[in-house]
Amino acid sequence: MEEMLARCGYRCDLCAARSDDPEVRQRLVAGWRKYFGHEMYTVENVRCDGCLADGRLADKTCGVRPCVIEKGIGNCAHCDDFVCEKLKPLMGDEGRYKRRFPGISDDDYNLCMRMFASEPRLRAIRKALGKE
Repeated sequence: MEEMLARCGYRCDLCAARSDDPEVRQRLVAGWRKYFGHEMYTVENVRCDGCLADGRLADKTCGVRPCVIEKGIGNCAHCDDFVCEKLKPLMGDEGRYKRRFPGISDDDYNLCMRMFASEPRLRAIRKALGKE
């Protein structure tokens, strides 16, 4: 599958919320509850087409998506306000999650967190744009 970068730098193509398989989405929901305490997600409402699409969204409260759309930019890497207060809590890398959850299995990391490692992606885009 081709890389699909969300407006915040998340990798939508790696996210199990895009899966048609309810068992995969159930494992994702259980993992997000276990690691992040998210109680709002269910197998039904975690379905997501990615924030670049106009379809289903798992995180309907995200402040980044409407901001990026309003500014008419591709993603947060293009923004002059990088890293803003909306983006800051979403910024992460593999090390951040591995430190926060020592002993996490590779399977759990890949299912529940790998897609969120946005900081290196956004900084690479900014570097290519000459903004860093």
